Amino acid sequence: MSNIPTPHNGAKAGEIAKTVLMPGDPLRAKFIAETYLTDVTCFNTVRNMLGYTGTYNGKQVSVMGGGMGIPSVGIYSYELYNFYDVENIIRIGSAGGIADNVHVRDVVIGMGACTNSNYALQYNLPGTFAPIASYDLLNRAVRTAEKLKIHTVIGNVLSSDTFYDDNENALSQWKRMGVLAVEMEAAALYMNAARAGKNALCLLTISDCPFIGEALSAEERQTGFTQMMEIALSLA
Repeated sequence: MSNIPTPHNGAKAGEIAKTVLMPGDPLRAKFIAETYLTDVTCFNTVRNMLGYTGTYNGKQVSVMGGGMGIPSVGIYSYELYNFYDVENIIRIGSAGGIADNVHVRDVVIGMGACTNSNYALQYNLPGTFAPIASYDLLNRAVRTAEKLKIHTVIGNVLSSDTFYDDNENALSQWKRMGVLAVEMEAAALYMNAARAGKNALCLLTISDCPFIGEALSAEERQTGFTQMMEIALSLA
């Protein structure tokens, strides 16, 4: 393909699987590849956004970092869908729990993704687009979690453009609308998937709960989210 390699991805044609797991942290991608995959090859080191392809339970699967925020995941997921013929991207990330029924280490499945981003303006739509997960991936994730006896909470998440928000009441306002957790990427991933006619799902492990002051360490965030990883790998 004439579009690859790209300025952000050094992979050649055929080096990336049809299903890609996408953590924000490239070191989490490295951990997943080294822990769960066999016959692993590294297809990308550009900007240290590590990407690997290997085998899990006899199926080829790739894992690649997506970075922090909508602009970053927007670039990487767009290229995977449109230049590398990827069919499924499963975001596996951390999030801050804001709903009363969400706690540290819970796995949240993002059925939809609210956002304060203007990412959808590029589509020039005559209204407001509602970014949602692909039902097949969502349904299979729920059934896998039930089989593995992993507790999940399913619903709306917030993809925020701001980590430090000048509006100190913002999260409380989203909480009143039933939003479960806040992260920074799912909405763009869901929009890119919709526009490309591909599939996407966001799985999140709650790393902190700002309203009650609970939080995990950086090391726990990088290597400790094994339940979420196992659900995602089962979807490959």
